[in-house]
Amino acid sequence: MNNNNSSKSSRDCNNNCISEILSIILVLQESVCPDNCLDTCDRPMLGGGSNCLVCNTRPVMLYTCCGNGVAWSMPITKDVTISCSGDSGSQSCSNVFRVEKIEGCCATFRVLAPNTDTTSLCPYVATNSYFTMDLNCVCAIRCLSDTYVDCVC
Repeated sequence: MNNNNSSKSSRDCNNNCISEILSIILVLQESVCPDNCLDTCDRPMLGGGSNCLVCNTRPVMLYTCCGNGVAWSMPITKDVTISCSGDSGSQSCSNVFRVEKIEGCCATFRVLAPNTDTTSLCPYVATNSYFTMDLNCVCAIRCLSDTYVDCVC
């Protein structure tokens, strides 16, 4: 989804497609629907899959307008010494997030870490690392397969 519209004000989120899609994802995550539909970011229900009974998260990757096509990355801990660069292969960073709250043009995301438990069917684990982003800085989102993430509801 492209959010590049130079004619609108930097604070006007009424017609911000990224904000609208993230709002839909947030509502879906809050209602946790077990049915499947079309495989798009704004499909109307969270799907269940072969790896989980009921999905509670639609993980997303974010791309900023000045990120040169590299996914936004954030630390998986609150350690202020960790720095994540765009193409970071660091195990201390992740580029997969769960939308937690939307207020106007800003969204708060939880950083999801890859699940290191090889016996688990769920690909991500919740962290206690959050960040808030101005949605006018996001030019694209990539939705990943719906999944169950423990400790997010």
